[in-house]
Amino acid sequence: MSTDSAASIRRANVIGVGLIGGSIALGLREQGWHVTGQDNAVAATDLAMELDVLDAVGFDEGAEITFVATPVGNVVEAAQAALAGSSGVVTDVGSVKADIAATITNPRFVAGHPMAGSEQDGVSGARAGLFSGATWVMTPTESTSDEAYTTVRQVVRMLGAEVVSMEPLRHDEAVARISHVPHITAATMMVMAAGSGFENDAVLRLAAGGFRDMTRIAAGHPAIWLDICEQNKTQIVDSLDDLIRELQNARGMVDRNDREQLRSLLTGARKARVNLPTGIPSGLDLCEVRVTMPDIPGAIAALTTLAPEVNIYDFEIAHSSEGGRGVAIMVVALDDQPSFASKLLDAGYRSSMRKLL
Repeated sequence: MSTDSAASIRRANVIGVGLIGGSIALGLREQGWHVTGQDNAVAATDLAMELDVLDAVGFDEGAEITFVATPVGNVVEAAQAALAGSSGVVTDVGSVKADIAATITNPRFVAGHPMAGSEQDGVSGARAGLFSGATWVMTPTESTSDEAYTTVRQVVRMLGAEVVSMEPLRHDEAVARISHVPHITAATMMVMAAGSGFENDAVLRLAAGGFRDMTRIAAGHPAIWLDICEQNKTQIVDSLDDLIRELQNARGMVDRNDREQLRSLLTGARKARVNLPTGIPSGLDLCEVRVTMPDIPGAIAALTTLAPEVNIYDFEIAHSSEGGRGVAIMVVALDDQPSFASKLLDAGYRSSMRKLL
């Protein structure tokens, strides 16, 4: 390979070579990247090399991006070491964001969380397409640099994910409801069924598709959930309280034989379930939204978290030659543009729109 060719290859680090870290490495290598990885368990990196998940073991000081894919309790230490050991941007994949985003204030760090996973454990379950069509949450703060945010966003999009930007605490509140509490609930249901007083084999043999679907996530690796429950304790407890209250309401309906209330509950649940988003619809009309913004720390976070329900399908910053300001160029669904523009205006930003053909 020529020197010029070697210099043109993009390089990344992955710290923590498990299911998520391994899938990131495979996805990047599929795009032609050179990926270096490290893990506290030597066996994990040995297996990653054997499975061609990594190009090299160690830490590449010249990598343009480092993904920290350790358990959430180890993210801060690993990310700070990566920031000190390289000049590239650093991001993480932990499912709790507020403490991490508040602790690491280096402009080159962007906290993130891919909403993807598998029942499989470790690097042997990794696959390059794990993030295709998945939502990848980014939680920039006032300290996040525009360049770091843009770089991480572009790489994440390269992995096939759709990026949504949220405030860190709002992210933690959301995932408590749609990820953390469902996992605890599935685990509780599984334990309840296994210890129901019947012959265990007989009970589990009766478990049909519905029960298997509801408890599938209970097969996930238990170790990572200890840190998650500790770091997101307040939001998880609040969501569990809400769940207990709603279950008590449902119990009352069943106990009273209240068919109308039960019908309303089940109909509303069915409607919500069938309308869950499944990705970008084919043939979606898109438009380009341009916003003049001050070229100061925090400006990009302020913009992208204004409307977390709006998918920003592409994003870039055009810096002004005059300095002091720039233009944020965002691609959103045409139907979302009016409400997005209204929220931008309320926040003091004027925007222009151009439909994309």
